[in-house]
Amino acid sequence: MCLSDFCKRSIERNPIEGKAAIDYLKKSRQNWVVQIATDALRLRNCADVEAISQVHHTIVIDELENTNYLLRIFTRISQDVNAALEQRSNYNQRIALKAVADNLNVQLENFNRSNNKYASFFLPFARRWLNIINRYLEELAIKVEQNKEIDNPYIIGVPLTLEQAIFVGRDDIGLRIEKLLLDRRRPPLLLYGQRRMGKTSLLNNIGKLLPNSIIPMFVDLQGPLTSASDYTGLLYNLARGMTTSAKQQSALTLPSLTREILADDPFTKFDEWLDEVEQTLEQNTVLLMLDEFESLDAAINKGRFDEEDVLGMLRHLIQHRPRFKMLLAGSHTIEEYQRWASYLINVQVVHISYLKEEEARKLIAEPVKDFTLRYEPDAVERVLQLTHCHPFLVQLLCGEITVLKNEQDPSVRRLATLADVEAAIPEALQSGGFFFADIQNNQVDANGGDILRFIAAQGEGAIVSKQILSQQFPDMWETTIQLLLQRELIEEVAEGYRFQVELIRRWFNKPS
Repeated sequence: MCLSDFCKRSIERNPIEGKAAIDYLKKSRQNWVVQIATDALRLRNCADVEAISQVHHTIVIDELENTNYLLRIFTRISQDVNAALEQRSNYNQRIALKAVADNLNVQLENFNRSNNKYASFFLPFARRWLNIINRYLEELAIKVEQNKEIDNPYIIGVPLTLEQAIFVGRDDIGLRIEKLLLDRRRPPLLLYGQRRMGKTSLLNNIGKLLPNSIIPMFVDLQGPLTSASDYTGLLYNLARGMTTSAKQQSALTLPSLTREILADDPFTKFDEWLDEVEQTLEQNTVLLMLDEFESLDAAINKGRFDEEDVLGMLRHLIQHRPRFKMLLAGSHTIEEYQRWASYLINVQVVHISYLKEEEARKLIAEPVKDFTLRYEPDAVERVLQLTHCHPFLVQLLCGEITVLKNEQDPSVRRLATLADVEAAIPEALQSGGFFFADIQNNQVDANGGDILRFIAAQGEGAIVSKQILSQQFPDMWETTIQLLLQRELIEEVAEGYRFQVELIRRWFNKPS
């Protein structure tokens, strides 16, 4: 049964007629049609971007295959609009919403070509959403022009994508990865670094640093992949991540792999799919990048997957598919996960840490082309001192400086001074609270927190001697210090230790 023309026309015309049509369908007990019509009316009723950003909470994905595909498209668009509106600057909102508009344009073309019998029914709502988003983009552009705002390009809290031009540096890491990929032994790689050092941003942008013959395929192991209830779900989400990334990074279309194909013998079918993938590569090589590998380890620990099944599959891929190179990324070393070391023989570590000073200077003074905020020399030096060239903290502090400048009179707005940098520090500590709290709650234990607070209390740049630490913390200081060094929170200087990053020291010196 298809939706009645009466219902379709009523919902398109206005919400009141649409509601009346739904009431009519309820009386006729066409329950599944009622649900589709109710969802359609919710899409129709979105009058602005705020409404679009929230409607995904109310859409019901029905089991009817012909419509759930279409409703999932609207759900994802709603979620993407919500993420865009959460960006603090008009600049980043415009980037994110432009990507959503581009995606909607593609979906409109797909709806027009689709054989799905309900596509024409949902087509007007997609057009309506696109018009709303485009109008809002125009309003943002006018607002920036009228207020003479400085576009704030800094991205806080989410990895940088290919569309965001602010990604800088990391050429040395790209060269090391390229060299290791040419190693005939085909060693697996581990991209290791502390959280917020830019691992995921690097993986999203690594195609810019590698030859065109290497096709990056980025897969996030957090979320649906490691939350899957069985191997069909695990391998389906792995293949889906590879397919999406190959399309984005290299415009390469991989063969399709459905849940139905995987269902009866998942690992064999996945292996056969890899045979098909290799045929599409021509002379190219795949760099399969698995981000947040700790999430897969946690899923194995919980008994969701068997260690030999999953890690054995990865080992087999490395050993028997020379066209595939494997890169894991995480904030732990392989030594901290011994089971991985036994499967991934000869793993080569690529360490990602602070930006080089010249890279950090570029991120401060010229994050994007034609950036209109200039810095006094002393202001740039102070940002470097406070952040130690930590990529996340440079963006955090500079983002707050830009917000502060936009609140000032236009006559002084476009020059950042030393006083502006100092004034932005409290806001940076507050808005970056999730970053600092993660260090405090997840990266160090209680003993580590005690030592960090003790060192922090000594003041900016203070070095605390080993002798003093041994007196203050006689039973545990040596073991704990090694963990703090490994986490790159402190550094050894002469016969003592100090914080590497002043902003982190200030967080640990805050009143409780």
